[in-house]
Order: sequence, then structure tokens, then C-alpha cells
Amino acid sequence: MPSPDRPHLPLRPLWLCRACGAPWPCATARLTLVGEYATDPVGLSVYLCGVLYEATADLHRLYPDDRLDPAVLFHRFLGWARRRAMP
Repeated sequence: MPSPDRPHLPLRPLWLCRACGAPWPCATARLTLVGEYATDPVGLSVYLCGVLYEATADLHRLYPDDRLDPAVLFHRFLGWARRRAMP
């Protein structure tokens, strides 16, 4: 069982959460990011775009024969934040 104070950071190049093992960003990481960027939703989007770029490259190197679905990766790394910021 993970320690409650262990940060939910990505384990690269797998892009799994170091604390809970879920695909990163896990639910806890998402909540943490929303809190950290509460006054800067554009900054959150810019950060997540960079993470999406890095994760796509890492995952492609790890699994070159698997076709990565861009829509799935977008939703996982960036799409959730946009929905969260909308009224």
C-alpha cells in the first residue's frame, strides 16, 4: 500500500504513477495539478502539452510495434484538464 504522503509523479518512460501504479496522470495527480495551477489554467494546458509530447515519444520508443491512439493519449494527458476548466 502506497504511503499517503508519497507524491503521485510519473515513472518514466512507462508513464505510470510512482505512488499508485495507475496510468499517469492518475486521479490524485490530476487533483494536485488542478490545485497547483488553480490561477493559471493556460499554464496547466501548456505543461500538459509538453507532458503529452514527452509521453508520446517515450511510449513509442517502448512499444514501437503498437499503434498509439492519439485520441486516447490526448484524453489521458490533456483532455481532462480542458473539461475541468470549463464552466
